[in-house]
Amino acid sequence: MHKVIYNGETLFAAHGQLLSEVLISAGKAVEHPCGGKGICRKCLVSVNGENVLSCRYRVESDIVITVSDNEEIVSVTGAVEAGELSENNCFVLDIGTTTLALALVSLDEKKVISFETAVNPQRRFGADVISRIDYCRNNGAKQLQLPLINEINRLISLFNVGKKIPLYVAGNTTMLHLFFGIDCSTIGVAPYTPAFLDEKCVSGSQLGLSGISEVVSLPCVSSFVGADIVAGLNFVSQPGKGKYNFLIDLGTNAETVLFSSDEIICTAAAAGPCFEGVNISCGMSASDGAIYSFTNGNAETINSSPPKGICGTGLIDIISYLLEKEIVDETGYMDCEKYSVSDDVFILQEDIRQYQLAKSAVYSAVITLMRIKELEFSDIDKVFISGGFSAKINTESAVKTGLLPMEFKDKFICVNNSSLLGSIKYATQKNDLSEIIRKAEYVDLSLNKDFADLYIENMMFS
Repeated sequence: MHKVIYNGETLFAAHGQLLSEVLISAGKAVEHPCGGKGICRKCLVSVNGENVLSCRYRVESDIVITVSDNEEIVSVTGAVEAGELSENNCFVLDIGTTTLALALVSLDEKKVISFETAVNPQRRFGADVISRIDYCRNNGAKQLQLPLINEINRLISLFNVGKKIPLYVAGNTTMLHLFFGIDCSTIGVAPYTPAFLDEKCVSGSQLGLSGISEVVSLPCVSSFVGADIVAGLNFVSQPGKGKYNFLIDLGTNAETVLFSSDEIICTAAAAGPCFEGVNISCGMSASDGAIYSFTNGNAETINSSPPKGICGTGLIDIISYLLEKEIVDETGYMDCEKYSVSDDVFILQEDIRQYQLAKSAVYSAVITLMRIKELEFSDIDKVFISGGFSAKINTESAVKTGLLPMEFKDKFICVNNSSLLGSIKYATQKNDLSEIIRKAEYVDLSLNKDFADLYIENMMFS
């Protein structure tokens, strides 16, 4: 055994053990967004004064490591704190792949009393659901459940409720499996079968949750369209007669839903984690110092701090600017080795390519669903944009870069955390979600020839 001195604390490692395994086992907040593949470079730590990737470094002697402070990701819920604590309250939780949002809600007033947000601690196992499914397959669901439950308990402790109350919870299908401590590995391999999709109800004590009487999860549609999307559909408005709306949740698996008052078709496009800053040279989460806006060559950062990197909305703006200035052409080729956004932050050719893959997946999913229903752009009434960065997204840049159709430019409505807001609506109104589940038809894009053709065509910026 070897000693690993972590910021003054002594940990122990077997000879040859990966440093990332040591840190994860000890519950240390070092993130591995790429799931330990060694490609994102976000798990960089200092070992005896030398920078190494913790997911690639094997411990073969006593070492001293230093880890920078964990980033505090900015999360915007869209919830308004207007209620007061009464005798009849509940908690509502959205388990996002990146962040958690917990709201205390007055069931008497049907209003949010207060809310807290935090980083999902499972990010240390990988930034996307596929990485976490892989980790679950190799290590079991409990390894991912425990840090999540511990963090939820910490959030609950920030509220002074005084008695046990119910908890309503939504999240994507994988997140809900891990929340309940259920093996999700079958979601990651054909035929992609989840252990459950229906609403679940268990006691808080069964999950080790403090201050919770019972836990009620919202239902899911499929392995890749979860309760977060069902909650979002519960929140957004219905289109007028003969019209359709879109709900697009921009993330690693860009869930896209086309719906009218009579029917719902939905899908998930594998956009990849570039919207989370993963696989981008200077990419980072939406935390202190992240460039979230780039207008006319001027960068704006979270908390107005010195630029440290680029988050999803900043990436969209920067690429839009590079296209406008013809630094990047319609094929995605950049006529310089790198474009410097600030002294230490830059964009490389491979970053442009990563964005092209992501934006084509989203755009092509939208068009595929429209083709299935034989719709024109004039048939679309509203386009609701949800997801982690909907609060900061510049829809003009999204259109310019081909992430979303130009014909939608006057139809966008950003709703921030539609999952949390829709879950609050369900908790306070107990409206019937079975109608959403009954109507919802899932489209597997991997089996759709239109999508395959569109995906190649829409890689261009023209």
